[in-house]
Amino acid sequence: MQLFNMASNSLPTSKQPKTTMTPNDHELAASDLLQAEASGKQIGLLSLRHPDMSMDDAYKIQNAIYREKLNKGRKVIGWKIGLTSKAMQYALNIDIPDSGILFDDMLFETGSCIPKGRFIQPRIEAEIAFVMKSAIGDATVSREAVIAATDYVTPAIEILDTRIQRQDAQSGQTRNVFDTISDNAANAGIVLGKEKHAIDAHDLRWVGAVTTRDGEVEETGLGAGVLNDPVESVVWLARRMAQYGQTIEPGHVILSGSFIRPVECPTGANILADFGPFGSVAVNFA
Repeated sequence: MQLFNMASNSLPTSKQPKTTMTPNDHELAASDLLQAEASGKQIGLLSLRHPDMSMDDAYKIQNAIYREKLNKGRKVIGWKIGLTSKAMQYALNIDIPDSGILFDDMLFETGSCIPKGRFIQPRIEAEIAFVMKSAIGDATVSREAVIAATDYVTPAIEILDTRIQRQDAQSGQTRNVFDTISDNAANAGIVLGKEKHAIDAHDLRWVGAVTTRDGEVEETGLGAGVLNDPVESVVWLARRMAQYGQTIEPGHVILSGSFIRPVECPTGANILADFGPFGSVAVNFA
């Protein structure tokens, strides 16, 4: 399976630049990121190493990571969609979301304790997850088609991590969207709640979460923060995948995007995302 490229038409004010890195550059960057994940030692900014890198380059690096993980026996269990809020899009000067890949070793049950050292600088976001019952992938896929293809929706926590430094100590340059996409959209884990809801049982725009760390409220938000409706986020993903001959497969988990800002998770952090009648999901960090 070839990972699709989601870079075209992604810069709002100028034509998408062509790939500026060589295939060898992509492979080397992917290798460095995989080594960082294994060792727990971050690498420097790829955008500083390759100042002219484009979004095409970033997805090619992500694709190289994908291929290597498959070679090592990992399985794809779904997809994450990021940068769905206007605030984050404005901050990074883009006008579409991005995506990353969920692998089988990223899945945790609610209430799990994450072993110390598993991640480098973990953070979490509260999201609504879609679990699919049938394949979907069409360039004109409709909202109704996504709803029909969804088995159920459930509360979820995405665990973020960065194998790339957030800021270069010497130049002060901060990580940009190309660094993040290269790093599998900063994805590291997914924690699913136990509650399973029919997709039409709730107005997902009004499904919200109160997210606490160690009993103190850190963030709150509503599903409407995700492209005005989390269903539209999945529509976007399915349409983009179709352009490259891909489909969302039965059983895939789709993280539709966060409606809160990331919450830092230092050692000992106890996280609870309370979605009210929709359910809850928790995770602890040893």
